[in-house]
Amino acid sequence: MSDWRMERDSLGEVRVPSAALYGAQTQRAVENFPVSGIRFPRVFIRALGLIKAAAAEVNAELGLLEAPKAAAIRTAAEEVAEGRWDDQFVVDVFQTGSGTSTNMNANEVIANLACERLGAPRGSKIVHPNDDVNRGQSSNDVIPSAIHLSAFLQVQGSLLPGLKRLLDSLRRRAAELDDVVKTGRTHLMDAAPIRLGQEIRGWASQVEQSIERIGQTLPRLARLALGGTAVGTGINAHAEFGRRVAALLAQRTGLPLAETEHHFSAQASLDAAAELSAQLKTTATALMKIADDLRWMNSGPTAGLSEITLPALQPGSSIMPGKVNPVICEAAMMVCAQVIGNDAAVTIGNQRGNFQLNTMMPLIARNLLESIGILAAAARLLAEKAVDGFAVNREALAQSVETSPILATALSPAVGYEKAAEIAKRACAENRPVREVAAEMTDLTAEELKRLLDPRRATEGGMQT
Repeated sequence: MSDWRMERDSLGEVRVPSAALYGAQTQRAVENFPVSGIRFPRVFIRALGLIKAAAAEVNAELGLLEAPKAAAIRTAAEEVAEGRWDDQFVVDVFQTGSGTSTNMNANEVIANLACERLGAPRGSKIVHPNDDVNRGQSSNDVIPSAIHLSAFLQVQGSLLPGLKRLLDSLRRRAAELDDVVKTGRTHLMDAAPIRLGQEIRGWASQVEQSIERIGQTLPRLARLALGGTAVGTGINAHAEFGRRVAALLAQRTGLPLAETEHHFSAQASLDAAAELSAQLKTTATALMKIADDLRWMNSGPTAGLSEITLPALQPGSSIMPGKVNPVICEAAMMVCAQVIGNDAAVTIGNQRGNFQLNTMMPLIARNLLESIGILAAAARLLAEKAVDGFAVNREALAQSVETSPILATALSPAVGYEKAAEIAKRACAENRPVREVAAEMTDLTAEELKRLLDPRRATEGGMQT
């Protein structure tokens, strides 16, 4: 048996591997775009399969495809959605800006699978990739729809659960540790006391607001470009096609999907994808801050802050025995840096909506979906391998609070800012407790000093007398 078969497209004959389910247009793309070796992720191929299956069913309902052919296409497309043929999606993500090569990759794979189910050989085109599988569609409305659908699926399936797992962990640790008073820091310098529970609740609030912001973007992501075909006018698509396919996808995925009301903008721009990417970037900056704070608090054990001890997960050095590094925090911070970089590329990509078509859709899809996936993993790892298990060095925290000259801040209402500053400076210079120095420099009684300089009292806010 030959290793190759000949297929034909509008440009002529192409030699295709005999075992390949794809055809001529996919093979041309493989040869034209040997760029990165990066393929579209699984969730995007799933979205394409779901779209093609729903399209075949709707076309049959509209009387535009014979029932046996539509059934064969639907079965093949569902297998694509399930991941049975991922090895047949071979086109590099850096390709034609509309994603036509990947749309045709899907059309050809599904068409050949359908041909075989109807008893015909691969490449026979009794089920045609363009006329049948792609009926009522264009790459220009399929690919943005697949971006929206795959992103929604991934946000709902992994990112929001990952962020909620981190939020739950932070809330639980904040409640557990609300009795611990520590030195606050501004500009990396000692500041007024704060409870560890308050500090952690600040982190939790950042995660909670990230979840809210991402959720507020999802309604716009639920609007699909299907039905717009080449330029947004709906040419060659039945007037009911987009609405019905979106409704069927909504039924099968449980997502609130609908046909867009604005086809021209849905194909000329990917504003909802860019908006989601920006929300992911903001979330990344929040997780970066949380991970870095944990890393600083863990620093030491003798020459750093040594406020907490993160779980020891692996040896930290190939040369220094006993060294243990904050590896989860550092991995999470690298994820955050990548998400921020991905957003820059998505932002640039969304600007390339020349006239009726954005021509960087594959780039936007790749970066957006990578950001969702790695951010979800980082959030879960931070929760499970850092936040859940860190131990608190209570004695060191208490000592740092008691000896911090910044505790003199609490004296300002009673003795004034200038006197409090003098007390703080002298306490620092002489390495003595603020309470001891204040007793010498003011007329405040021991009982008044004990009350004013109670670290816990200093964390409770408001004007205290």
